[in-house]
Amino acid sequence: MKQSLQLRIGQSLTMTPQLQQAVKLLQLSSLELQTEIQQTLDANPLLDQDDNFDEITVFNTDNGADNDDSIGVGLGDDTLSENRAEQTLPDELAIDASWENIYDNRASTATPSTNPIADNRDKFENQASEEDTLKQHLIWQLDCSHLSETDHQIGLAIIDCTGDNGYLTESIEEIHEGLMRQQEELELDEVVAVQHLVQRFDPVGVAASSPSECMTIQLGQYDPETPHLAKAMVLADKYLEHLARNDAALLKRRLQASDSELGEIIKLIQTTNPHPGHSISKNHVEYVVPDVYVSKQAKRWRVSINPDHAPRLRVNDQYAKLIKRSDNSDQNTYLKDHLQEARWFIKSLQNRNETLLRVATAIVERQHAFLDYGEEAMQPMVLRDIAESLELHESTISRVTSQKYMHTPRGILEFKYFFSSHVSTADGGECSATAIRAIIRKLVAAEKQEKPLSDSKISDLLGNKGINVARRTVAKYREALNIPPSNERKRLF
Repeated sequence: MKQSLQLRIGQSLTMTPQLQQAVKLLQLSSLELQTEIQQTLDANPLLDQDDNFDEITVFNTDNGADNDDSIGVGLGDDTLSENRAEQTLPDELAIDASWENIYDNRASTATPSTNPIADNRDKFENQASEEDTLKQHLIWQLDCSHLSETDHQIGLAIIDCTGDNGYLTESIEEIHEGLMRQQEELELDEVVAVQHLVQRFDPVGVAASSPSECMTIQLGQYDPETPHLAKAMVLADKYLEHLARNDAALLKRRLQASDSELGEIIKLIQTTNPHPGHSISKNHVEYVVPDVYVSKQAKRWRVSINPDHAPRLRVNDQYAKLIKRSDNSDQNTYLKDHLQEARWFIKSLQNRNETLLRVATAIVERQHAFLDYGEEAMQPMVLRDIAESLELHESTISRVTSQKYMHTPRGILEFKYFFSSHVSTADGGECSATAIRAIIRKLVAAEKQEKPLSDSKISDLLGNKGINVARRTVAKYREALNIPPSNERKRLF
């Protein structure tokens, strides 16, 4: 094939470094943004964080509100006039000297905020306390039991095979076989005896092999004179599956109990905990820090960005003044490049905060009924609705709503929570899927326990409200709400 040169004219979209940086910052979560800002501050000497001024932008969802869209807050009188670096601690202090006599009692970095929600927050609410896992809690009790070395090793093996829910992940025979590799003369009865000891640890019923054994152990801790205790232990040991199937006739026949007696026996069974391990915290509590705050002031919903996640950055004046020479030295080129990068980063961060506020404000404008009345008033909304109202692309709205949270009077909610599909109503309108799920939850909560509502009945009740939902759709929404089917919700008494 003969080689040749050809010229073709075409158009292509190329993302500039500035645009790439702006897109990257837009999709970061609050925690990732703080990490990115800190890394940029460490890498760019011409970029500084201005601790003397915080800017809080407030958007009002009412078009008739006053033109006070931005509020600047400075330290003012709270700024210390003296330089802490110049203060020195005396070599000797009088016995009656107090801390206030040496240092000021005011915080040098405290910044007042105009956000009423932020002002009322507990400063320690986001600090998770150290909590033990289930295994650590059991090992601590094992160490306090003063056992022999052999029994202590058996107890450690049993605790190591105990799952987070409190049940053994291996059979007691398998645990015995594993221990025999180190102690050949170990008997199974010794392992079972230590297992019974661990099962009486707190919480009672751990290291059990089945829910039946776990509940029987807990019932065994009750006073022997407790009414119906013997029959309750028999039910938990032999007929727990029949109780799960609500087979009242078989239970009354096997236990030789009347309707009232069976009701008391079941109430006694319900006092036990089938998942004892869940009473011990497994992980640290992870708190969600909101990106924006939504509050109602003077009958108007107002949206403000979290000042903790919107630090004010500036260009370092001292380094910027060094860029005065017109030569092409390496030092001057280095400063110029980092100066441009600092300006780009500040601009990208400002664009991110502005876009975040615009999207949050648009969401609040469309979902103000939810904020006033709850989930049943949620309006159907998709990404295209916000994109068209703000004249942005759907991909931009998707990046903004990903891992972003909003503090509302109804809790801290993710931006994506407000988006849901719609279902047509009888009058030609639309109903949000979130509102339908809320109605289903309300119907199930009000149903009779002895005769729960089936999916078909719930579909009919929704039809009476003008919401056309098929039975299989009701089943899908019910499963999304973690609501069991009607046969599992039925209660005998």
